[in-house]
Amino acid sequence: MTQKNQAKTYERIKLILNISETIIYIGIILILIFGGWSAYLRDLAASCVENVYFQLLIFIGILGFVLSVFSVPLSFISGFWMEHYYNLSNQTFWAWLWEKIKAFLVGIILSVPLLLLFYYLLSNYPETWWIWMAAALFFFSVLIGRIAPVVIFPLFYKFDKLADEEIVERMEKLAKEGNFKLDGVYRFNMSKTTKKANAAFTGMGKSKRIILGDTLLDEFSLDEIESVFAHEVGHYVHKHLMINVAIGTINSFLSLFIAHLVYNYLLKQIGFTGQADLAALPLLFLILTIISLIMSPLTNMLSRSHERQADKYALKKSSNAKAFLTAMKKLAKINLADESPHPVIEFLFHSHPSISKRIQFAKSLGVQEE
Repeated sequence: MTQKNQAKTYERIKLILNISETIIYIGIILILIFGGWSAYLRDLAASCVENVYFQLLIFIGILGFVLSVFSVPLSFISGFWMEHYYNLSNQTFWAWLWEKIKAFLVGIILSVPLLLLFYYLLSNYPETWWIWMAAALFFFSVLIGRIAPVVIFPLFYKFDKLADEEIVERMEKLAKEGNFKLDGVYRFNMSKTTKKANAAFTGMGKSKRIILGDTLLDEFSLDEIESVFAHEVGHYVHKHLMINVAIGTINSFLSLFIAHLVYNYLLKQIGFTGQADLAALPLLFLILTIISLIMSPLTNMLSRSHERQADKYALKKSSNAKAFLTAMKKLAKINLADESPHPVIEFLFHSHPSISKRIQFAKSLGVQEE
């Protein structure tokens, strides 16, 4: 099988697994709601403790366990077995499992306060809970943006300032041109989990930084590394992070408002006792999931637009624009990316333009292959 066909097969299987997980999630929620199991879990939680917030945690805990029975095997196939089958992973099973446990624990720490706040607002402000929850999500996203690079990411990877003077000099020049205050170039040990390569612009305020995977630094030429770095600087120059926060906030308000209206309507049709009825919460989660699925192609469209802007910036500011083309081809090969996915698949699921479109975009700006 050629690398091109292998990439298409890999992407297709991953997509099928992701869609399957979503369908299973929706199916389980529907069974819980219309099969009476949601009410049974509510009564079970109420029989364990009197405090309604502890009942909520028990209810969500049981619901999460039920969903994990199906999601964990799919996660294993997608995140471990397939990565090894296609020779993309460096992890042992136990290392993979430990990373999953850490992610689960971090998720619990971050989500439980939000969950309790959500239920408090739903119970005490039934008509306006969605406004206060959307506002809380905004402040939460800003907080995570500030602390993630210095508190959360180091739980999973080791970050070191890049010592290569030639690379650092080029990065500092690009950062200066973009008015980006560069507190060092950070290398992280991406190779501990995967053979794929990546870079990212992360953080907000004083914690903002550009991070480069060691796989990228080890496999790419200096010019190619510079073009990837310039792309990330482009995101900063065009204020994509702030735009995403603003759009995300608008999306939260709109999604929660629509969910509020639909939830109130369906509560009466199905026969739940009220908005704060624990048995009805899976219905609200289902509504929010469907809204998210509908909104996802639109947010992906915005993301692809941002990526094109960052690509254009990199092509203009890199010392060797042709290196952008070779960097894209290397990324496709190392990450086993489908260079030319079906247009419908790209529109619905891809947050980045396809590699073929990014290369064609570069050529449209006058960059030619050697």
